[in-house]
Amino acid sequence: MSDLQPIRRALFSVSDKQGLVELAELLAQRGIEILSTGGSAGMLREAGIDVRDVADVTGFPEMMDGRVKTLHPRVHGGLLALRDNDDHVAAMSEHEIEPIDLLVVNLYPFEATVAKGADYDTCIENIDIGGPAMIRAAAKNHAFVNVITDVQDYAGLIAELDENDGQTTRAFREQMAQVAYARTAAYDAAVSTWMADAIGQPTPRRRAFAGTLAATMRYGENPHQNAAFYTDGSHRPGVATAEQHQGKALSYNNINDTDAAFELVSEFAAEAGPACAIIKHANPCGVARGETLEEAYRRAFDCDRTSAFGGIIALNRTLDGATARAISEIFTEVVIAPMADDEAKAVFAAKKNLRLLTTGALADPREAMLTYRQVSGGMLVQDKDVGHIGKDDLKVVTKVQPTEAQIDDLLFAWTVGKHVKSNAIIYVKDGATVGVGAGQMSRVDSSRIAARKSLDMAEALGLSEPLTKGSVVASDAFFPFADGLMAAVEAGATAVIQPGGSMRDDEVIAAADEAGIAMVFTGMRHFRH
Repeated sequence: MSDLQPIRRALFSVSDKQGLVELAELLAQRGIEILSTGGSAGMLREAGIDVRDVADVTGFPEMMDGRVKTLHPRVHGGLLALRDNDDHVAAMSEHEIEPIDLLVVNLYPFEATVAKGADYDTCIENIDIGGPAMIRAAAKNHAFVNVITDVQDYAGLIAELDENDGQTTRAFREQMAQVAYARTAAYDAAVSTWMADAIGQPTPRRRAFAGTLAATMRYGENPHQNAAFYTDGSHRPGVATAEQHQGKALSYNNINDTDAAFELVSEFAAEAGPACAIIKHANPCGVARGETLEEAYRRAFDCDRTSAFGGIIALNRTLDGATARAISEIFTEVVIAPMADDEAKAVFAAKKNLRLLTTGALADPREAMLTYRQVSGGMLVQDKDVGHIGKDDLKVVTKVQPTEAQIDDLLFAWTVGKHVKSNAIIYVKDGATVGVGAGQMSRVDSSRIAARKSLDMAEALGLSEPLTKGSVVASDAFFPFADGLMAAVEAGATAVIQPGGSMRDDEVIAAADEAGIAMVFTGMRHFRH
């Protein structure tokens, strides 16, 4: 069998008509016979291209509202027949089956239909049956048959034909077959995921995962690791959908950290005031509100200037020139915001190593979705943590009542804490973090590390005492013993927010009362591993 295979007959059946006429014209110019189904055939005829209806090949008209049109032996036999198998060739001759050398198919827009919020029956009608069946048949027989499922591969097909005098190489057919199987797998994954939700099955017995390659990276977390970035088609505002205005390609770590930064800053609605989050190694090293975006950035920066160097900055409003100039004072990897004005873009244009991303909007922090984490031999799947606590949800458990100002800071600290790796301790004062302790095995250590960072910053800022004096503190989970609480008190915290629920809650409450501080319980924790 020759590696090169000619194309003499092609079948088109596409939902997305982009590039259809141009491709068919180029194939027709090569003398390739064009077969097509209803809508595609009509469009090609209007363009003056000679087209043969699939119904003429099968001897059956399209029926059942188009549900049945290509499910026929004369189509699938033409795709599946082995050209070098005498029995297959004889069967084709006996049953008047003509070989199909090229299949160009893209599927009913099921994902787009779901994204529009269509009802159950409409979604069902947009599940393609004949398309995936033909794709799988052609891909299986890639030794002889070409299958194209993505509009972006039309140019590659023409280039292949030009280079090989109207033929394709096995390597090309293999590559297109792999793409085709991935497409049908992704399609089935979208259908099954939608159906699980539609019928109320949060933990279906089988679950499928799929993605589309967005970028191949130089390496992963470390230079010896290969990596790529895949999108899931959800269109959630963030790093996956952002427009990059300048700078080199994002790295694996850039994408991970930028996602963490933007998800955090999206917790703070733009209409509630400017906010800024600075992220390093997927953990916040400074988060703050301000009267202006520049003030919010500078207050976030003053939480931990050392860690902020080379970090990721996320903003909840349009980036302006003043804020851009402030950010430009140190090296920053990525800045992400809903928008950026022309002055800000001009400021950053001089920073060739800085990447500027705009998303068009903040992400919805309460949008329900699933999160995935691979473990050896399997996948952990859970609902995204969209837990929210408001003022009315707080339970004061101490003799001292928190002030209104403290409640505002407690809720701010609690919100930030949801995005800090456990064990998490967050000190906040006047709408800005002043100490963050993340990822420690002991909650006491997190308390002490956060306090130590505040001491270091007080020295750097020329302050007489650390900003943790008179602050509030949040703990992402309960204090199992009073020692973690007392470490926060020693740092100067005057109010505490924590989930509660420990066997020693009474002991911890008594310690808070003895220290004369306020403490509130949320009844909710925010572990983040």
